[in-house]
Amino acid sequence: MSSVNEAERAVQELSGAELTEFRRWFYEFDAKIWDAQFEHDAKSGKLDALADEALAEHHSGRTRPL
Repeated sequence: MSSVNEAERAVQELSGAELTEFRRWFYEFDAKIWDAQFEHDAKSGKLDALADEALAEHHSGRTRPL
């Protein structure tokens, strides 16, 4: 049995209160991983083309205030 299957089974056995706590924990855990990946991609230049495209759109007047 895989670790994923074991985790799924364990989550299914949580009480309502435990599931609420697990959701809170997982949301924070997932957000930290996403933030780290975004920071890595930004530092490595992976997002430069997107930023350049957005700035070009803005400088050409094709944007609007939020």
